[in-house]
Amino acid sequence: MKLPDSMATPRVTLVLQSLDAVRAWIGELPAEVQKELSPLWLERLRQATEPSPWICMFNVQRNSDNTEVGQCGFKGPPDELGLVEIGYGIADAYQRQGLATDAIAALLQFAQRSGTILTVRAHTKQDNVASRRVLEKNGFQSLGQFIDPEDGEVDRYEYHLATTTA
Repeated sequence: MKLPDSMATPRVTLVLQSLDAVRAWIGELPAEVQKELSPLWLERLRQATEPSPWICMFNVQRNSDNTEVGQCGFKGPPDELGLVEIGYGIADAYQRQGLATDAIAALLQFAQRSGTILTVRAHTKQDNVASRRVLEKNGFQSLGQFIDPEDGEVDRYEYHLATTTA
């Protein structure tokens, strides 16, 4: 099944970034930030020959004026249990407008269409009330606090996709 390179909600459109754009973004990061990037993800990116939603991020564009307001995406392909983790961020000037909520809704639609994802996971820092609200508005359930190897102490949220049986 070919998955779309873009998805839209009434307020935002997610557009898959090119490999060149992701690689250029990495090159622009400060060295101390580059050191924090996942070696597994970097290797997937190095080996990639075409953009993939499991490697490349989506630009979040506001539909009213096509302004890029942030990014979101999957942190890797689904694992053997059909679980993926997502990440997202909206620039400060565009927060509190429902744009992150719509971006996550679009990622959930994408996950449902993939046919391979059963669970979508997200982590938030404990003091990030706005991020928790975005997840809760999209139906994510809190699983409590966890220690993430990359992010430290986080609140874990999961969304379980409906499955259809024959």
